[in-house]
Amino acid sequence: MVCPDNRTSELPVIISPDYARSVTEQGAAKAAKPAVDPTVALHLGVDRSSPVPLYFQLSQQLEAAIERGALTPGSLLGNEIELAGRLGLSRPTVRQAIQSLVDKGLLVRRRGVGTQVVHSQVKRPLELSSLYDDLEAAGQRPETRVLRNVVEPASAETAAALGVAEGSDVHLVERLRLAHGEPMARLRNHIPAGLLALDTEALEATGLYRLMRAAGITLHSARQSVGARAAEGEEAGLLAEPEGAPVLTMRRTTFDDTGRAVEYGSHIYRASRYSFEFQLLVRP
Repeated sequence: MVCPDNRTSELPVIISPDYARSVTEQGAAKAAKPAVDPTVALHLGVDRSSPVPLYFQLSQQLEAAIERGALTPGSLLGNEIELAGRLGLSRPTVRQAIQSLVDKGLLVRRRGVGTQVVHSQVKRPLELSSLYDDLEAAGQRPETRVLRNVVEPASAETAAALGVAEGSDVHLVERLRLAHGEPMARLRNHIPAGLLALDTEALEATGLYRLMRAAGITLHSARQSVGARAAEGEEAGLLAEPEGAPVLTMRRTTFDDTGRAVEYGSHIYRASRYSFEFQLLVRP
């Protein structure tokens, strides 16, 4: 409008608080939304003729993608409504599938961020293999930090396991094994003195069993026990778990093809990140 003094006057624009809040929230949601939903590339699908519940079919596909590294730690999943629309599922079905992975510790819901991949749980078969080899085969990018690499007198337990005299020299190697930069296990191995060279740099570059095979040692069999207990102070800190958190334990004595004991291991694993798999057969 034109005022009598020929100056242009603008009418004030009044924005309601509810509208302003709505616009702000929409902008925040768009900023938090990932540019590309990583689940799009997975080509997810469900079989409606299958007796397997639809939510379980979806959760299994997402879990498999996490385990093989197609959904990496830190990845943000897209909107549940959009995922439901792509698959022709109801939102409660998608929410149930995602919640089942949250309950397993594979996903986490973060306020203001969304649903994020945390990690994949390592499932290790009970066979004579090293954790390093198993992690590498699973695409978990293993890393090792040597905590101790010393020669010490054999305790009664270690001497009995290795078949050496109590108090005789044995090599102790203690390591922290990580995957994707996250602690997975504390490994403590006793090896007969003089069996092979155990350089700290080499131990941080590869696995103990690989070093043994490179030294001409043929691993043949092992005697192993698996248990569980609560994490204690120092080890809990190493594994980034609260004191008292559950940990898996493993004791293993490994023998070469001549029947000689070549290592005695005493390891602890984060129960939240690690599990052992068994194959059970019916006796004929």
